[in-house]
Amino acid sequence: MKVIFFLSDICIPFLVCCILLYGWSRKLAVFHVFLDGAKRGMGIAADILPTLIGLLAAVQVLRDSGLLARLAEIFAPAAHLVRIPAEVIPLILIKLFSGSAATGMLLDLFEEYGPDSQVGFLAAVIVSSAETVLFVMSVYLNHIKAERSRWILPGALFSTFSGILAAVWITGILY
Repeated sequence: MKVIFFLSDICIPFLVCCILLYGWSRKLAVFHVFLDGAKRGMGIAADILPTLIGLLAAVQVLRDSGLLARLAEIFAPAAHLVRIPAEVIPLILIKLFSGSAATGMLLDLFEEYGPDSQVGFLAAVIVSSAETVLFVMSVYLNHIKAERSRWILPGALFSTFSGILAAVWITGILY
């Protein structure tokens, strides 16, 4: 176990040193290249910031209005058929919008049921394996100004829910 901790501690510094050595071997002004990349990154961040703020506001409205709890009640019978506990449904819905909000809900589930419970175990696997579909689509498709995106949402939702069903199946075997 100490070897794994040691490797994780040196991984990032080693990678940075490799990048610096590569740049110097190519006779690049590494710091200026870094600054140019940082400037472009700031431009991208400024471009996606309004979308990010809108999504965060939408997540908060969903939580505070009670709509999330109502949607969980609506989806509970279907979720029960595939052995998804009702307590995890709000987490699945929020995960579509925001990873950080889903992490907050995961911590709430941990406090209520414990991380070693079936609900906590399944919720942790779902949070770590599902994608924030609507967040990724809104931010990245808006940034690249995609015009033809008809099949992206159905494909993304299908793959996300397939992953959730796989998480339910695997945790059912392991738990």
